Amino acid sequence: MPRSKKPENGSSDARASSPSGNSSTSPASPSGEDRPTGPLSIIISQEDREAVKVNNANATELKNACDDAVKRYLSRPELFKQIYLHTDVRLGLGWLSVFVAAGTAFYGYKVDFEKSKPVVWAGLILYILLTTIQTLYSYFIEGDVVYVGRRKTFSRRIVTERIALSSHTIPVEGSKPPAYDVTITYVRSTSGGKSLLAKGKTHGVREYNSFFDEEGTMDQERFEKWIGELIEEAMEGKSS
Repeated sequence: MPRSKKPENGSSDARASSPSGNSSTSPASPSGEDRPTGPLSIIISQEDREAVKVNNANATELKNACDDAVKRYLSRPELFKQIYLHTDVRLGLGWLSVFVAAGTAFYGYKVDFEKSKPVVWAGLILYILLTTIQTLYSYFIEGDVVYVGRRKTFSRRIVTERIALSSHTIPVEGSKPPAYDVTITYVRSTSGGKSLLAKGKTHGVREYNSFFDEEGTMDQERFEKWIGELIEEAMEGKSS
């Protein structure tokens, strides 16, 4: 009795089902493994939020409430660690100018007027210089920046992320109410910043009444969703 022949394509079917064969399912890409956690993936319960209520007729209070909400939102353990460099520089210059003024005044009080004049003049000049540097730093370097954060993740390599958020208020224009104008800059790199993985910059504008009701109570969930969307766009390397 003749033997039955196996199908001619049997060997190819075996190769297709084996791990070494060409499979329709491709392995996970390295970029997928390195994808950082975005803010929209962090679920925040209402119990974890404290109610925020301001005078919605005061644009400064509205902006400060939004800035504080950004800091709380991004500084969660799963996201970024806030960097206080700008604040530290301003405080350092401020305290130094206070010590110079106090020391100069004390020296002028203890020493005769004629003898103390050179030191008093030097102290006065130094105080003015420090105050000027502090003002210039706030205006030209810090600017509208309200939040700077950094995060390091460890996968197959050390990845460093840096995010900066600046904001200002667009005043009332005709029938348009004041609005919150925000710009987000994001950089992801490795090898100590030598290898750039992603870079994005996004910009958004929303009227304050989009997040505050008539009584001035803030809808934090809606605000965080808007900010989170802008951040994740920047994390993907988009610019807007």
